[in-house]
Amino acid sequence: MDMSHDITVRPIEPGDLDALLELCREHAAYEKAAFADNGQVRRWSSAFFSDRPTLYGWLATAGGEPCGFMTATTDFATWSAERFAYMDCLYLREPYRRMGIGRLFLERLRKFSAEQGCGWAEWQTPPDNELGIGFYRRMGADAKPKIRFHYDVGVCGVS
Repeated sequence: MDMSHDITVRPIEPGDLDALLELCREHAAYEKAAFADNGQVRRWSSAFFSDRPTLYGWLATAGGEPCGFMTATTDFATWSAERFAYMDCLYLREPYRRMGIGRLFLERLRKFSAEQGCGWAEWQTPPDNELGIGFYRRMGADAKPKIRFHYDVGVCGVS
């Protein structure tokens, strides 16, 4: 399936949020994680589109249809005293994998990181995501072994 001429990666726009919700639902299922629709679209609106966004995102489309997305934030590292980008999500629907879209997303991440004054970008993926891990390694990314902890401190951002 060669649809490369129809593929675009562009910033997420307000009209994309319902499609993003569906892609997030699919991404959670792919990672065998729970997903609850609990008002994300409303909270995304301010996160993406406020004067000082806290979330940045890009949508991939093929022939105008959403086929994947990537989101990122920026953070600050104590040890190096430098900003870095954190890619929170990268997901492609199964028929659109191995078509170069992931490479387009990582190129966009590199450009975003530079524009934001970040020294590097980092992300995580489940240890059983062999397809993703292989792709990231082919793109030149290195893995740093750590254990991810989750500390539930209540309902975050729901109002």
